[in-house]
Amino acid sequence: QNGQTIQIAASLVRASGGAGADAESFAKHYRALLVGDIVRVSGFVGKTNTGETSVFAVRAMELLTPCLHTIPSRSGLVDMEKRFRKRHLDMLVNPHVKNALAVRAKVLSFIRGFLSARQFVEVETPILSATVGGASARPFATRSVAFGDTELFMRVAPELFLKQLVIGGMDRVYEIGKQFRNEGVDSDHNPEFTTCEFYQAYATLEDLLQSTEEMIRGLVQTVTGSLRVRVEGPPPSGHSDQSTHTVVDFAPPFRRINVTEMLRQKAPDLPPDLNDPAAIPRIISVLKAQGIALPRPLTLPRLLDRLISRHIEPECTQPTFLVSHPSVMSPLSKPADAENATSARFELFVNSTELVNAYEELNDPFIQRQNFSLQAAQKDAGDDEIPAPDLAFCDALEYALPPTGGWGMGIDRVVALLAGVSHLREAISFPIMRPQK
Repeated sequence: QNGQTIQIAASLVRASGGAGADAESFAKHYRALLVGDIVRVSGFVGKTNTGETSVFAVRAMELLTPCLHTIPSRSGLVDMEKRFRKRHLDMLVNPHVKNALAVRAKVLSFIRGFLSARQFVEVETPILSATVGGASARPFATRSVAFGDTELFMRVAPELFLKQLVIGGMDRVYEIGKQFRNEGVDSDHNPEFTTCEFYQAYATLEDLLQSTEEMIRGLVQTVTGSLRVRVEGPPPSGHSDQSTHTVVDFAPPFRRINVTEMLRQKAPDLPPDLNDPAAIPRIISVLKAQGIALPRPLTLPRLLDRLISRHIEPECTQPTFLVSHPSVMSPLSKPADAENATSARFELFVNSTELVNAYEELNDPFIQRQNFSLQAAQKDAGDDEIPAPDLAFCDALEYALPPTGGWGMGIDRVVALLAGVSHLREAISFPIMRPQK
């Protein structure tokens, strides 16, 4: 119970108080108890002849709730399909599973404490909305009977709502909640997932970088008791029964990689302007020459992201900030330079997985409308993950969003990392499964 085991020692003599009991009834009572039954026992704590701490029952155990199914405590339960479909049984047979859920509770508690200590206010924003906004992802859609069969979407990100709260005068806000994206399932992705996003008025990118290092360092130390964490990796090719691991050192400062400069080192034939749509054919040629599979559709952000995934992300085993992304990849971010070549943005990667995405928020409504127009062109070109322009958000920007730093973390990925599990589903209490026919 609660991760603890204890032996119960029952004897005919103690159960009868030394008065002599019916041995057959005694045996029949205990034979009826099965693995998984919930019982109540009264007795005293002592040690057996072999030295094992036990509760010595002074009266017959009382059956509180019977278990009506066989629990495979000896044979075990390792089949992933069975484990996740019967999570309750998985937790009974594999007690270590509960560790990831305990880690999640510690992670959420630390983050709330960290932000509250810095005068952030926790808020809630809509999960259902008539607009998508905030991220490029295919949403889940539903319809509202109350609003005349209006189409509504489950949010893919709370970003635009949170920034409107900053416009309204709440300088420091954060939200921890569920996001929903109609995408595939793999070791790093789940259609339903938890994030933390905060927005801080007058924070610069350097402020966000320092806050991230401070938060991550404190979080890892609090949850694991060390800044050095052993993390699980994928099995070697052809050895699915084996796993790999590495030790990640979270002691600051974290490494920084300039994305634009690194891309040019890895692919010298890239065109001078990575933000010009006219560069698409040349970037396609670079990907083909390097044997990199082309994304669909062939938009600039997707092509550049494919190059980053091949050349930069694999080098980010230790905590690494990726900075200076081409600005076309960040339509909600301020530019980092006068030429609008790169964005004032960073991503934190650990174990080659993105944990944090942050940037100085674009607060010019006119440029925001232009960026939304460019996204609309990408949507027309076949990118169905691009959201429709949120013109109401642009209208809100006209009421003056102060210079603001925005920050987002994938909670499930952090939990998986610190719990030492290699698949996101292990960090979720009830991961979504394909319906059984």
